[in-house]
Amino acid sequence: MKQRRLGRNGPEVSAIGLGCMGMSHGYLPLPDRREMLSLLRAAVDRGVTFFDTAEAYGPFTNEELLGEALGPVRDRVVIATKFGLKIEAMPGVDSRPERIRSVCDASLRRLNIDTIDLFYQHRPDPNVPIEEVAGTVKDLVRQGKVRHFGLSEANVDTIRRAHAIQPVAALQSEYSLWTRDVEPDILPALEELGIALVPFSPLGRGYLTGKIDEHTPLDAGDFRSSLPRFTADARKANLALVEVLKSMAQRKGATPAQVALAWLLARRPWIVPIPGTTRLHRLEENIAAASVELAGDDIRAIDEAAAGIQIQGGRYPEQLQRMVNR
Repeated sequence: MKQRRLGRNGPEVSAIGLGCMGMSHGYLPLPDRREMLSLLRAAVDRGVTFFDTAEAYGPFTNEELLGEALGPVRDRVVIATKFGLKIEAMPGVDSRPERIRSVCDASLRRLNIDTIDLFYQHRPDPNVPIEEVAGTVKDLVRQGKVRHFGLSEANVDTIRRAHAIQPVAALQSEYSLWTRDVEPDILPALEELGIALVPFSPLGRGYLTGKIDEHTPLDAGDFRSSLPRFTADARKANLALVEVLKSMAQRKGATPAQVALAWLLARRPWIVPIPGTTRLHRLEENIAAASVELAGDDIRAIDEAAAGIQIQGGRYPEQLQRMVNR
């Protein structure tokens, strides 16, 4: 697996990481825990070194899963987790310093590690100045409990203010061919500051794989069933974008998912997508995307075709959308 660095002074990680949320949260039915332990270990065996979790996933059970699976290979992996959501009243945020410290200690216990490699603020908290948040993480770094600081779904002003207090290694935000909000302002700022981008949902929560259309049933408890972009009408309308990926995939002898990931990798050398999966063959498919080469003409062809497509449906319902890019 090719390697990429998280920030100017951050750790080197596999060019494609593994988002672990779906192993215990968000998508129903939940998979068997023993199978997920095996999948995590298989990811390490295949060269994945970057794993993403959060206390909110489960809640708590996802961190425990990673703690058990990755404990024997701790020296070979980089583990990212998050603070800042109000677990007892989601959706809601809480980045008070005392809350950050307590989450850190609890996450260390669940993950069975001495130091969190990358500690993200899960969402900006409008009630706590970002300088106070960054200063609290700075203290945790000094104490040896955290190695690197990250933000998630933060805007440029928040990123700059945080980075001035404690260097930010990575920003985690949604980014894919159908969610490109970060391109106008955030990507240039990250390049200037030397901060990596870790795109979550790089496959559009499964949609960009080409395996979902307007007839695909979504369980009532499936997180996607609440998203405007996953209504039947929106899924039908957005198939035009999937056709762009399918066309390039045929030319490259790849799958639409691999092209979607390769497109992200080609945008910047400091972008590290974290596709999630609960299936071994999908894990292997995603890993293989790192070997799909998209030339400049390929990227232009994709971008030109995508530019003529108006994506239907918002990312989140209004209440969740308000928590983004603050």
